[in-house]
Order: sequence, then C-alpha cells, then structure tokens
Amino acid sequence: MSDELKCPQCGCEHIYQDGGLWVCPECAHEWNEFSTGNPEAETNEIRDANGNVLADGDTITVTKDLKVKGSSLVVKSGTKVKNIKLVDGTDGHNIACKISGIGAMNLKSEFVKKS
Repeated sequence: MSDELKCPQCGCEHIYQDGGLWVCPECAHEWNEFSTGNPEAETNEIRDANGNVLADGDTITVTKDLKVKGSSLVVKSGTKVKNIKLVDGTDGHNIACKISGIGAMNLKSEFVKKS
C-alpha cells in the first residue's frame, strides 16, 4: 500500500482494499478504485458493477437480490429496469427508477449492470 493513500473523508492512513472498493476502518467510508480522493480530478460519471458508464434512459439489470426497506418485497437478481434516471443521492442511491410490481425506488449503481 502506498503511503499517499488516505481516506478522503477522515484522512485515516489504515485503509484497505476490499474487491474494487477501498474501505476506511475508522469511519467506514467506502470509495471505488477509480476515485482518486481529489475532488477536482473526479468526474460525475456513475458506473455500474462492471465499470460501464451509465446514462439517463439506459436499461439495467439487477445483479443481486435486494430487499426493499420497510417491506417484505425483494427485487430479484436478473430484474430488468428500463429508462433509469441518474440522481445525486447523498446516501449512495444514485439511480431513480420504476420497477414493475414494486414501484418507484432508488438503487445503488454497484448492484446493477448495463444491459
């Protein structure tokens, strides 16, 4: 691990890599490997689980079963979602969409792939 890498949120030096994400054990902040921690260098691109850039109106496929919070419903893996809208979700949910049988909801881009 390079001495230059630190958590962009709290500055902790004890970060570790978990798959494609960097994780800070002190503040639990997670960020992807494409992020440099430098706000000027980052772009506003939203990428799917495979690293493909997503855009408004794309069709995506859910890659794992997702429980719907506050409900007993589950969005099954393999569910196709058409006509997505990218939003600036402060809680990490950066895709707004409508799923048939469930309704309007927000998804995290790390659990979808572009179709």
